[in-house]
Amino acid sequence: MWSMLSVVVVLSALITPSITLPNGAPTSVCNTLLPFHGGGIPPLTTTSPFRITPVTSVIGSGQVLQVEIESFPASVVFKGFMVQARNRQAPNQVLGRFELTDEDAIKLINCGGQDDTATHTNTKTKKDLALEWIAPSDFTGEIVFNGTIAQDYDKFWVGIESSPVKIVASGQSPPGVVGISTSRRPPVTTTVPSYVSPTVAKTESVDPIYQGCGDIKGCFGFPEGCVDSQSCQAIVATTVQGERYIFEMKSGSKRPAYIAVGLSMDDRMGDDSVIECVPEQGTVNAYASWTFAGPYGVSREGIAQNFFRLLEKTYNDGEIYCRVERDAVSTVKGQKFDLINGKYHLMVAVGSKADSTHVSYHDIGRHVSGAPMALAEVGPVMGRGKLMVRLHGAFMLTAWIGTASLGILLARYFRQTWVGSQLCGKDQWFAWHRFMMVITWTLTIAGFIIIFVDLGRWSPSPHAFVGLATTIICFLQPIGAYFRPHPGTKRRPVFNWLHWLGGNLAHILAIVAIFFAVKLQKAELPDWLDFILIAFVAFHVIMHLIFSIGGCVTDRRNSQRVTSFPMADMTPSRNSMSSGERKQDAAFGGFRKVMLFFYTLIIVAFVIALVVIVVLAPIEVTVESIKKQIMN
Repeated sequence: MWSMLSVVVVLSALITPSITLPNGAPTSVCNTLLPFHGGGIPPLTTTSPFRITPVTSVIGSGQVLQVEIESFPASVVFKGFMVQARNRQAPNQVLGRFELTDEDAIKLINCGGQDDTATHTNTKTKKDLALEWIAPSDFTGEIVFNGTIAQDYDKFWVGIESSPVKIVASGQSPPGVVGISTSRRPPVTTTVPSYVSPTVAKTESVDPIYQGCGDIKGCFGFPEGCVDSQSCQAIVATTVQGERYIFEMKSGSKRPAYIAVGLSMDDRMGDDSVIECVPEQGTVNAYASWTFAGPYGVSREGIAQNFFRLLEKTYNDGEIYCRVERDAVSTVKGQKFDLINGKYHLMVAVGSKADSTHVSYHDIGRHVSGAPMALAEVGPVMGRGKLMVRLHGAFMLTAWIGTASLGILLARYFRQTWVGSQLCGKDQWFAWHRFMMVITWTLTIAGFIIIFVDLGRWSPSPHAFVGLATTIICFLQPIGAYFRPHPGTKRRPVFNWLHWLGGNLAHILAIVAIFFAVKLQKAELPDWLDFILIAFVAFHVIMHLIFSIGGCVTDRRNSQRVTSFPMADMTPSRNSMSSGERKQDAAFGGFRKVMLFFYTLIIVAFVIALVVIVVLAPIEVTVESIKKQIMN
């Protein structure tokens, strides 16, 4: 047993280094020279034991120059490299081209031009490697060779700079300088100048998964706009290399139980092919699964696990990273997924629960691309439009924070204010109450229809159930008012109580539904929005207390309660009240009008603030984007 264990350990030690580095640097790191190892292992900042050395300091344009990668001490070996010649005055400009002198060790890639970058073909140990570089025929000036050299998978130095090389016009080379030099260079020190290109310096603190987004790979994440701000709670990046389709996934810092990417024929969950990355016992495993509609769920049962390969994985500080290659053509649940010719909606989801057979609801977040896309497309990937969701939120907030609050206040405290003044043949309080409640009804029904059209189905949640109850009561209120009994009949008090109860109950339920909406991932609302809603509730209650106390004082002044809520007689008709009650405004009418003006101003401020937060959600990302635009 111990001997077998020893053999396994030795074999692991021998095999692991051979698979830790890819077969050459990808073009996605042409600008940064920064390898993407282990989901973002940083480069070493110590002095590099390697040096990039041109054999001469002056060369004619169009001539060949030998460049050597050397080790100090000579016994140190390396496994991977990436070397370019850059304009010393414009460090992001890659110049010249390399000759392929050793196919077993060197591979040439195109970063800015043909064969302008040299990298490795395998992970065999190397030392004192010689490259041949041809200077451009149309350039004169100074260049430096910049490179990344990897001693091992997690041990590499970025931005190693050679001494400058001067390129002069052809025919102007100093005597003895004719391209490749056969003489050895003079002794050099082992102090290597640390070079970090401007691009690398700018992106060292940036997660490497964002590098190349929109240029060489398609990136998609949530919340909307997070790819540009590099602040995604979850992101998936797709890279196509020939017929290789590679998906990178990375979660944010909320310690999720999984991150998953799905391919869908439409923009709704159900009948979608999914690949999950799930942390298990300190590592990350990948699984294929399938989503179902009615009831909604996801399962790995009966799903083949052989059409993808897990290339890379890390799990650090609660963040999941995995890199998966999927077959260009596969069949899942009888449905063919042809990534070469087909177009699919991209889905990314993150959740806090998973077990050994399936992942649970994506309670942390989920996002769907707005249009089907070919995975070879590398432009910006936009999420599914959220106009309907934003309109739904704006309508409901305007209705129940704004017009409903004002309408209820007018009916409760202003029945004997503006006495003798009418609007459209009705008392002022009633005309304005009806106007506010018609707006409330219209916005509520419109918001209800909008969200159902957008979702296309019933989506059970506390917000949905409470919102449905609110909408039903709201819909019935004007119908009941239309068939209200005539004033003075015995059923009139019953109607008054039911109408009062329905209006206030709908208002309370609507506010509760808004609180529930803050927690919906689709709404993308900040948690601190709860405090604004609490402030509104507190203000609304305090104003009702002030008006109620004012009503009590008025009662004492007039020996009757003119601002009470007389359930026995609530009607817009002036004939139903005694002429004595209607001769003049109740006492403190001016105070009530001033307080109503103040209440209206604050309510309008609440509505504007809340609607802006909902329409521009996620508000933090939007504000940050606006700041960047202003700074630029």
